[in-house]
Amino acid sequence: MTGTRRLVAVSAAAMLALVACGGSSGGGETKGTTGDGNEAAGQAFTPPDLKPLDKLGTPEGKLNIVAWAGYAEDGSTDPSVDWVTPFEKETGCEVSVKTAPTSDDMVNLMKTGQYDVVSASGDASLRLIASGDVEPVNTDLVPNYADVFEGLKLKPWNSVDGVAYGIPHGRGANLLMYNTDVVSPAPTSWGAVFDGADYAGKVTAYDSPIYIADAALYLMKTKPDLGIKNPYALDDKQFTAAVDLLKAQNANVGEYWSDYTKEIQAFKNGDSVIGTTWQIIVNLAAAEKAKVKAILPSEGATGWSDTWMVATKSQHKTCAYLWMDHIISPKVNAEVAEWFGEAPANSKSCAETVDKSFCDTFHADDEAYFDQVWYWNTPIVQCLDGRTDVQCKDYGDWTTAWQEIKG
Repeated sequence: MTGTRRLVAVSAAAMLALVACGGSSGGGETKGTTGDGNEAAGQAFTPPDLKPLDKLGTPEGKLNIVAWAGYAEDGSTDPSVDWVTPFEKETGCEVSVKTAPTSDDMVNLMKTGQYDVVSASGDASLRLIASGDVEPVNTDLVPNYADVFEGLKLKPWNSVDGVAYGIPHGRGANLLMYNTDVVSPAPTSWGAVFDGADYAGKVTAYDSPIYIADAALYLMKTKPDLGIKNPYALDDKQFTAAVDLLKAQNANVGEYWSDYTKEIQAFKNGDSVIGTTWQIIVNLAAAEKAKVKAILPSEGATGWSDTWMVATKSQHKTCAYLWMDHIISPKVNAEVAEWFGEAPANSKSCAETVDKSFCDTFHADDEAYFDQVWYWNTPIVQCLDGRTDVQCKDYGDWTTAWQEIKG
């Protein structure tokens, strides 16, 4: 991935306003020559002056984690899927895991000061950096960082001005899942959920303001006259078009989901037959005999590149660093990737997967594939596509609009 970074300074007052409305992430980079929408721009804020841990100490005996479902399994979901217990035995760090259904939940949980480390997506990571809730990381204290794919290091969602704020975990796309018995012909485009009412009342969508980007991406590909270049950088006209599309879609949506178990149940009992999903949901739904498949549509997709980040107020930072190194170690990262259904972060993990074609299937080192994925980012007033002649809608605007969309 290529691009030139350009730092954009904002006033302290503007920075505080961004943090207050939840849109503080300072969004990443402007679109350059590749399709992930996170190239060639600068961070639009100056983060608090925080220093990373300089050396590891004695493990503190405890670690409180906020994570996406499937990222810190302890055997309670499946006894054979457990990365927590071996870590506890090796380090003496007793782990408590809090699963969060959305990025907004992760941000709010980290603000409580009760958690040590978080697996943040790009629509949360820069908000956490801007608010000072997480601090830079010393990658020298994470030996397995050396083997992380270069395409995941020092990216706009996990670094600021060349300073790492976390350890990459993995990446993937938000997919389109459908019931193979009901949806025919098989869909190839997001138009299946945005155009028409073939499956009225049976469409499902992710319950988060960031879903506005999915509509913007569809419009970017199908309505070029709108001039959308980055689905996280929307001026008034572009934003209105995306919101109007989602308001129209609302009439066909039977359920908005944030709890992945509820989406699985909805597809099993037929309440939902088509909609946005994650690979782990596809895996679990299929395991429970739901007739489902998932695709990356022709327009591409939004997606995630998640980052393990350390809380500034953590009292268990040595345990946090040991966890980050453990969870991206080749074998464990391979196990997580196969369980969750995403590309691993560690390049050596591909040799450790049970399915030896796994990394090819999930495009682990295929940057051309991930050029079709626009990683979650946090919208801010300073347009992330580099425009300076207009203001873009920030995350606060997206949050307000999302409530209006849902009625």
